[in-house]
Amino acid sequence: MVDHRERTRAAYDGVVELYASLFADRLEGQPFARAMIGTFAELVRATGNPRAADVGCGPGHLTAMLHELGLDAFGIDLSPGMVDHARRAHPALRFQEARMESLPVGDGALGGVLAHYSMIHTPPGELPLLLAEQARVLAPGGLLLVSFFGTGGPEPVRFDHKVTPAYSWPADRLADLLAGAGLVPFARLLHDPASERGFLDAHLLARRS
Repeated sequence: MVDHRERTRAAYDGVVELYASLFADRLEGQPFARAMIGTFAELVRATGNPRAADVGCGPGHLTAMLHELGLDAFGIDLSPGMVDHARRAHPALRFQEARMESLPVGDGALGGVLAHYSMIHTPPGELPLLLAEQARVLAPGGLLLVSFFGTGGPEPVRFDHKVTPAYSWPADRLADLLAGAGLVPFARLLHDPASERGFLDAHLLARRS
């Protein structure tokens, strides 16, 4: 059986240029997401530790945005094709191929972690370990911003994402998982993007306890 990470890597390697072209505007058409990332960056700067990882960075557009917002940001992605594109598009920034489940970062090293729709392909049963890894690399008081597809039902919902299968989450359930990983959820934003999928766009901010 093909591991879901291998399937996800291959799927994103196959759409690098198309994906990069679709998201080159750095959220210009997504004011809610842009506002949450701005808030995240402000709070990370306030910790005194501006070092931040954009996990699942894709073509690097949000890593560059974090850099412009005053963070010492670097990108990590499972897809070597995405990492190669990000390095070419943003040569002054750092990008590395790695798994979110095994980050090449020391314990408590970061002021912030951004996971912008990058955990959506993780099967629900594996998400607690992935969140624990994000908590591991955060310094006490460090911030995690998770953006994902939200659903109003009681359970995660698997759906056919345009790149590879993904999951939507009830915000309360994901907040509980964050708490279980040693993070304290303190802000959330849910809004309807008028998506044909019928999901909400959801953003959760949590702080390392």
